[in-house]
Amino acid sequence: MADQENTTRTYRTSLPWRAFTMITGIVDRVVGWDRLPVPLGLLDLIGLRTRLRQENLHDMSHLPATGTPPVPPLTPDRLVSRSVDGSHNDLTEPAMGMAGSRFGRNIPLDKITPATEDAVLKPSPREISRKLLTRTTFVPATSVNSLVAAWLQFMIRDWFSHGTSPQENPWVVPLADDDTWPDKPMRIMRTPDDPTRPPGASMPQTRVNVLTHWWDGSQIYGVTGEDQGWLRSGEQGKLRVLDNGLLPIPDDPSRDPALVPGFWLGTEMLRTLFTLEHNAICDRLHAEYPSWPDEELFQRARLVTSALLAKIHTVEWTPAVISHPTTKAALRANWFGLAGERVHRLFGRISGSEVVSGIPGGATDHYGVPFGLTEEFVAVYRMHPLVRDTWSLRSAGDDGTILDCEFPDISGANALKVLNSIAMTDLLYSFGTLPPGLVTLHNFPKHLQQFQRPDGHLQDLAATDILRSRELGVPRYNEFRRLLHLPPAGDFRDLTADPEWAEEIRRAYDGDIEQVDLTVGMFAERRPEGFAFSDTAFRIFVLMASRRLNSDRFFTEYYTPRVYSDAGLAWIRDNSMATVLTRHYPGLRPVLATVDNAFAAWEVRA
Repeated sequence: MADQENTTRTYRTSLPWRAFTMITGIVDRVVGWDRLPVPLGLLDLIGLRTRLRQENLHDMSHLPATGTPPVPPLTPDRLVSRSVDGSHNDLTEPAMGMAGSRFGRNIPLDKITPATEDAVLKPSPREISRKLLTRTTFVPATSVNSLVAAWLQFMIRDWFSHGTSPQENPWVVPLADDDTWPDKPMRIMRTPDDPTRPPGASMPQTRVNVLTHWWDGSQIYGVTGEDQGWLRSGEQGKLRVLDNGLLPIPDDPSRDPALVPGFWLGTEMLRTLFTLEHNAICDRLHAEYPSWPDEELFQRARLVTSALLAKIHTVEWTPAVISHPTTKAALRANWFGLAGERVHRLFGRISGSEVVSGIPGGATDHYGVPFGLTEEFVAVYRMHPLVRDTWSLRSAGDDGTILDCEFPDISGANALKVLNSIAMTDLLYSFGTLPPGLVTLHNFPKHLQQFQRPDGHLQDLAATDILRSRELGVPRYNEFRRLLHLPPAGDFRDLTADPEWAEEIRRAYDGDIEQVDLTVGMFAERRPEGFAFSDTAFRIFVLMASRRLNSDRFFTEYYTPRVYSDAGLAWIRDNSMATVLTRHYPGLRPVLATVDNAFAAWEVRA
């Protein structure tokens, strides 16, 4: 550990790296990485990522804590398999990234804004929602399909959750006289307190992630032993699947997934798909290694499935939603290195450098800061505009209409009704041929702006998104950009190229550019070519997309045949989102044959 810390200190302070990051920072400000030829753009992004690693990783775990979750003892099997709660991924700091550990930050701790009434409620998050986010006309992201929206929310259920909000002491949001919201005033539940924070402690606000911070498929496998035990079949490593190909629902009503806020058709479709994929991996491993017992098959298949999810997100989903030539090359380089996939297939890793040979199979590196997902990472993933309001569910065979519906018809308990009445092949075809929304102003789903939770509570998720970032101390747009080494917007016309938007934002924030919320600024700013979301959000991606791989020993030094098996690594190498889809739903093969990326827009069947 000492050697790693010394290496990191050298990395963070060496003169050549400092000079390189200074030069690339100047080029980024003057020209812009997205306006450079691809080779120069890649160099610029490497420099940007290096500076972000040097200056934008901040640890919250070192702050005083009490009553932290107990770390289970290290057992031999945990050395080569993922623990259910995320513990022992880092063998020297076993609590790192486990469920119940704190979120980190990408900003200095003294820049975390205290959650005072004025800081959280002014200007009114409800008025910002009404004036700047309300969808008047659906604006599609035509280069991608709605599996993009489903995938993002499926991934989020693996990465982070602040937990269930307490019912007492909500934020009280006054409403304008002309506001038609039925409950006056509006009440938005608070984010749960950090249970490990010492009472009366004088320190920046902290919150915990009730999920594991690792990219470990916890939305499929659960984060408690009880949940995981219920999901497993107990035979040949497999997960439970009903005879109709769908997933079982617990008898206990309190564990019904349809009662979890945010449960909808898209996420359950993907959970079903990758449960089937886990079982297919088990079949492959059992055929190759017939002596392995149930536990061995399960744990190895979980490793393989989790890595396949990470690969698909890295080299398919993200390049689809930020499809600039430079970012597509950069993201593939995260996995394969600049040497490329062909060299990787023929020769494996040819260098210890992540730039040359990619991150998987390289050295674990936390860059001097214990790993944890960050509140800023959570904030930039607030991309609800991706979700459509209207859905046309159609047949994959002839594109005939099966059901025209609205989002409430495919969310909550209604999602299960649709799953049980329409074939999965047709549902996936429908998602693949419908564009999602563009992440921009005036494009927030109307059904999420007036969303009825399973408990009956009515919620404006647009207002909630604005309030959450303020409540969690995420800086407003201009300060956020400064802290990420970007120039702030000088005025409202500098913020957006649309003069009508500039005037609307000016009025909403009473002429104070410094008060513009992060979400509003990101939705309003100019997007690089091929981007479905903002360049500001991309800066957090540049840092955290690679960090989630760099820090996870199961993606780095434990990404080996001894841990995964030869057959397991081959499965990851040889598969993509398209092969997963067609393996389990072969009726999609004709339409997927026309696209290079399963998240790109599919051609409608004639």
